[in-house]
Amino acid sequence: MDFSLLGPICVTAGTGELALGPAKRRSVLALLLLQPNTTVPLEQLIDSLWEEEPPEHARTVVQGHVSRLRATLAEGGAEAYGIELTTHGSAYLLRLPEELIDAHRFAELVALARPEAAPGDAVPLLREALGLWRGPALTGTVTSPPFAAAAHALEEQRLAATEALARAHGALGEHEQAAAILYTAAVNNPLREGMVAELIRALFRTGRQSDAMEWFHRTRRLLDEELGVGPGARLKGAYEEILRAEEAGAAGRTRGGASGTGRGGATATARGAGAGAGAAAGGEPPADPRVATGTIGATGTPGTAAADPRVPDQGGRGPAGGTPGRAAGPPAVPRLLPRPPARFLGREQQLAALTNVVQSAVPGESPLAVVTGPAGVGKTACAVQWAHAYAGAFPDGQLFADLRGFNEGAAAEPVEILRDFLLALGTPPERVPTSAQSASALFRSLVAERRLLVVLDNAQSSAQVRPLLPGGAHCATVVTSRSRLDGLVATDVARPVPVQALGAAEGSALLGAMLGAERVADDPDAAQELVALCDGLPLALRAAAAQLTARPRWRLARLAAALRDERRRLALLSAEDTGVAAALRMSVARLSADDARLLSALAANADGHLNASVAAALAGSDPEDIQEGLDRLTEMHLVDEEATDVYTISTLTQLFARDEGTDGGSTG
Repeated sequence: MDFSLLGPICVTAGTGELALGPAKRRSVLALLLLQPNTTVPLEQLIDSLWEEEPPEHARTVVQGHVSRLRATLAEGGAEAYGIELTTHGSAYLLRLPEELIDAHRFAELVALARPEAAPGDAVPLLREALGLWRGPALTGTVTSPPFAAAAHALEEQRLAATEALARAHGALGEHEQAAAILYTAAVNNPLREGMVAELIRALFRTGRQSDAMEWFHRTRRLLDEELGVGPGARLKGAYEEILRAEEAGAAGRTRGGASGTGRGGATATARGAGAGAGAAAGGEPPADPRVATGTIGATGTPGTAAADPRVPDQGGRGPAGGTPGRAAGPPAVPRLLPRPPARFLGREQQLAALTNVVQSAVPGESPLAVVTGPAGVGKTACAVQWAHAYAGAFPDGQLFADLRGFNEGAAAEPVEILRDFLLALGTPPERVPTSAQSASALFRSLVAERRLLVVLDNAQSSAQVRPLLPGGAHCATVVTSRSRLDGLVATDVARPVPVQALGAAEGSALLGAMLGAERVADDPDAAQELVALCDGLPLALRAAAAQLTARPRWRLARLAAALRDERRRLALLSAEDTGVAAALRMSVARLSADDARLLSALAANADGHLNASVAAALAGSDPEDIQEGLDRLTEMHLVDEEATDVYTISTLTQLFARDEGTDGGSTG
């Protein structure tokens, strides 16, 4: 349910716009919405509804309007939204979440925008705020002085937001957009000197000096004719800036090259001054820090990192002055990484690849890596291991979030993760936006100049990830997913880092780390058989190690013999809340019903090797009909495409599809 004050007074619910009735009833609602969650005395309502002496039955009229409003809100499902209109003696209280009121959302968005400090993020915030307006504020209320004053106050806020949007465009060098925004507003508010001052500056910066001067003289005449006053300080200041710039330009042209400015004259001088000002304000992008520091390490492996290639000085805490948008004082430095993975071994190739993603990033771009692979292959462990190894290279913090893309229940909404990130970065709870777009803009603004690492684990889709990307040139992001996330590769130049199953030697080493090297050395053939029976998946091997740890007298061969029974294998490769079957179940749950049935059909293949023709025969379809399904199963790493039209399905995936059936799937 939404309540609108920024235009015609209205209430919309799931069924559409509610019928509010006559102007006085709309006015009662408007006054309650202007003071939400606050008791409004009956006398204040009466004074606001009648310009002159109210009638004797005014109290009864107001009570009737409140009663009808209460019924209308109830019919619209107000209770489900936490909305209640109650009577407190001779006063009324409209209790509701304030974010349901467009005027509240507008004020919140404007407060978050920082047009000078973070203009790139201020533009979408302010555009979203101004987009909430649908006409003059409080349209449809009575014309009494209290409502006129309230409408005027809201209109002042709108004009201030318009000026802020123009300043943000100006800070980005987009003076044409700034002039276009201010022009219409100034035409409608010709005596608003501050707005006209900003307009003539914008016009001058686009090369329209004559238009700028004309606006000044027109406004000066209006002020004299309408108010009998001359231009104020802001308007005169803008006019004098233009005069000084023109005089400097004329002097430069007269002197020619004698002053050292050459043919550029004042233009060259202005460029030099502007460059100095930009550098002082942080507006000039810094040189690529990799030039100063070289590479992360000669081999690109953990332990060799002397410095982050993107960070000139690892001992700092970001640029002087702290993080944009925060109060004075040191910025919050979040350390949200989970504990390092226990007994982590190997994966040198993947760790080096992650290092290379950061090292070889194009200057000015935020490096993005996507760690992909099947369920249980150790993607999260790999990403977290690398993140801990290089945490020192990101001194402004490390953020981590489980996006729950392949967990039970719904995946995490971006706005939920952004809220956690913003709170960790020190944003007061009341300043965290409620919309994903605004929260994303604020997040990017806060971390724009920070040296930050973001790890996004267990992503379901590219769309879920994009609002969470920091974007700052000194930030790096690592995403893990069972899906390849081709969309991120296409739109955000993400670098894939595939993680495969462990080989016999690596798997045996992991068993040795979990059980003790001597126990594995006593039965090396059985250790290699266990690796094969576990399909080389670290999750399965750790579950097998848990079984052997609980049974210290068992030899490895005894567990291997038990795992040969395909009916028991998945059950044995589980340990309480973790296991291969549970992981596969979450992957299959994300499939459509058709793709789930295709996977079930492929599981009937004896050796797990097939091509499109064999797959089609198993599914009872034509090869061209099942090709897209094969591609989707491959993208989800439930099937591997070893070569063109050569597919494999792992034994554990086959067993899961046979034992539990995969006909359910998702209908989406």
